[in-house]
This record gives sequence, C-alpha cells and structure tokens, in this order.
Amino acid sequence: MKEFDVIVIGSGPGGYVCAIRCSQLGMNVAIVEKYNNLGGTCLNVGCIPSKALLESSELFHKANHDFKKHGITVNPKFDFGKMVSRKNQIVDETRTGVSFLMKKNKITVFNGLGSLENKNTVLVTQKDEKKISLSAKNIVIATGSKPNNLPSIELDKKRVITSTEALALKDCPKKLIVIGGGAIGLEMGSVFARLGSKIQLFDFADSIISSMDLSLGKELKKVLSRDLGFEFYLSHKVKSVKSKGKNVEVIVEDKEGVEHKFSADYCLVSVGRKAFTDGLGLENISIKKDNRGRIEVNENLQTTIPNIYAIGDVIQGPMLAHKAEEEGVFVAEIIAGQKPHIDYNLIPGVVYTWPEVAAVGKTEQELRNEGVNIKVGSFPFKANGRAKVSIDTDGFIKIIADAETDEILGVHMIGPRCADLISEAVVAMEYKASAEDIARITHAHPTFSEAIKEAALDATEKRALHF
Repeated sequence: MKEFDVIVIGSGPGGYVCAIRCSQLGMNVAIVEKYNNLGGTCLNVGCIPSKALLESSELFHKANHDFKKHGITVNPKFDFGKMVSRKNQIVDETRTGVSFLMKKNKITVFNGLGSLENKNTVLVTQKDEKKISLSAKNIVIATGSKPNNLPSIELDKKRVITSTEALALKDCPKKLIVIGGGAIGLEMGSVFARLGSKIQLFDFADSIISSMDLSLGKELKKVLSRDLGFEFYLSHKVKSVKSKGKNVEVIVEDKEGVEHKFSADYCLVSVGRKAFTDGLGLENISIKKDNRGRIEVNENLQTTIPNIYAIGDVIQGPMLAHKAEEEGVFVAEIIAGQKPHIDYNLIPGVVYTWPEVAAVGKTEQELRNEGVNIKVGSFPFKANGRAKVSIDTDGFIKIIADAETDEILGVHMIGPRCADLISEAVVAMEYKASAEDIARITHAHPTFSEAIKEAALDATEKRALHF
C-alpha cells in the first residue's frame, strides 16, 4: 500500500490547487482523477473552453457591428470549426500546464475512480479494473459537480444537451432553446447568438441571473434582447422537452397556465449544477450529506470524519472555480496547523456575457430586507470616456454603503471588463473601505475603473463629477 500525508480526490481547480499548497507546506501528496486529463470541469468542459468561444464570437460580433464606426470596412465570416479547434488547443495547453505543476511539486497522480474504504484508505479503480490501495493521514474530497436536470426533460445529450455537449457541437445551430437564465445559459446562448443563432430562453423565475442584484438582470436582459436578438420567456414552467430526431420540441406553461409549444435544432439545459459524489463510497464511513446531496462540513471544512475534508462544488456555497481554489488553500493550511480565513461574503460572482456582469457583497434587495440603513451610488458607462472610445457604453456600476458608517456593503456592476474591475471592490471590502476611501483614490484617466470612483462619489453626498 502506498502511503501519503494527503490524498486529494479530484483534480479540478480546488483539488489541484489544494495538492500544490500541501506540497509547498512539505507534505507528501497524491491526487486521484478518474479521467485521463487533469483540470476538472472548469478546464475541460467549463470555464476555459466557454471563455475561448465567448472571446472568438465577441470579436466576430464587433467586426460586424462596431468596426464601421471605427472607420474599418470588413466583410467578416466565421469558421466554426476553427473556433472549436482554437478552443481545444487552449484546453490542451492548459492541461499540459496543470500536469507540469504536478510534476514540479512532486505530486503523485493516479488515474482512476477513487473511493473511500475507511477513514485513511482510498481505493483507486483504474480503467483496466486494476485496483490500487492508497493510505493517507488526511483525505480531501474535491470531486466537483455535474449538470443538473429537471424531471420533465429527456436529456439525450444529442439534441437535448448540457453545456458539455454544447461546447462540442460541430456546427452552429440555426435555432437554440435555452432552459435556464443563469450564467451558463446566458454565456453559451451569447456565443451562438453572435454567430447568427436565434435564441429563445425560458426560466421559471421572473428575472435572469436572479441570484444577483435585480438591477443587473434587468440591464442585461435589455442589452441581450436589443443587440443579440434574445427572446426571453420568463415566469414560464417547462412541462416537457423531447428530442424529435433532427430537432427538439419544448412545451412550456406561462404564468396564466396556458401551454405553448416551441421547436429548435437543440435545447440547452442549464438549470444549475449538483454535487458529484457517485462512487466515492461515502456510505462506507458514514460521511453525511445534506438534502441537496452536498457533503456536510464544519467551519474548517472537515466532514463528519475529522481527517477527511471536502471543498468546492461538492459542499455548500457558490459553485465557482475561485471559491474552490480558496478552499483548497484553506484546507492545506489547516492540515499544516495554520489559521487561514475565508470571507464567503467577499467571493465575487461573474457572468461572462458582453457586457460582463460582476458582483461582490450583498445585493440591495438583501440589505433592505434585513432592515439595514443604506445609501446607493451609481454611475453609467455611457458617461465614461474610455467606454465611449471602445463603444462599450452599456451598463453601470452600483456601490451600496452603510448610511451611518459609509462602509461598502456591496458592489454590483455590468459593463466592459467588469470581470476584472470587480477585484478592486473585493480588495476594498476586504479592508473595510468606505465609499469615501474609494472616492479619494486616484484612478487613471481614461479607464473603465474611473466608473468605480464616480459611483463611490455618487454614494457619498451625490457628488459624482461626470454625470
């Protein structure tokens, strides 16, 4: 039996980062991955490939719609096969990078399904059915999540597909139905809409990105409808989704109870994700799960077995790669006897549509429901010089601060490069900054970041300078 200080099951962002940090802290580490490739969902069929297609399709869209305004005349055409090939190349290069990091940090990699035999033993079943027993003082479960589904949907993964299959399509669909108004549905819908697909999106909620500040969903819906031709059917319940050979049939019910029938080339099911624990053998050692199938952990991310930890999508909290990474580092440092800290209120959320959407902290609705006395400042990108230059004037930045102390409680933004801009807000809130603090900091001109300063000025005595 091979012995280690730590065995990590799962090689996604949480798992491989945890393994690296454990190694940095002097531990002998093994990582178990059931697939041949490291990197998990994020690298292989999630964050990285989807952003590659988003970037390519956005450039094509800009060439069609914005280049003329810049005095550039082109007749752009897209090669979907080349877009996919480029996406695959990026994934391959990133996989190679993760494998290199494993070797560099002397982490032993085992490919196969890892299951818990007891609190110190992991059995790895390889593809040829060969079994290897590994022993460790500590075990970290980082097996991630998989796409969720609804009972009314027949998911055949050919015409009725998840994001995994959407990333592997050979051709751009003429018509695509999207079930779910969250980040995945909006991002993948944007890719195909920019390339000419007709997108019809259905959601049971009355707004898109409904977990975020309501003002963001309202603005994004307006832009996607106007610029990409999205058709939104909100407050609609999906009754059935069935593959019909070369197309798919979707029946929905509106809020008045009237049924409607739609058809398309494909139906993308993006109704969230659920914790993946199949084959882990949790029942062998009585590790508890909650009513949503997530592994229960304490404040140190320990399961009901103290030397077994769980991180990332497999536990409660937002299913985000960067959240999993922070938890991976956290667990490594806990095992090493350190006292790390994660503030879950300060984990930013991002939607990589264009305009991008990003947020950190509490929404205006949450704060008002809690009875917090707040003040709100906002600034539109249409009044930002850098946004005018790049023809990216949709959206705004909204800063919410405590009315008495001026401490920033939430920052919500939609606009150009908000995925990057949100980090300023995270840093500010980590250090308990006030809106006045941000308002007093010099921001380079002309930059998108000036909109943050202006929103902070607006939150402090409504003294924005450029709007």
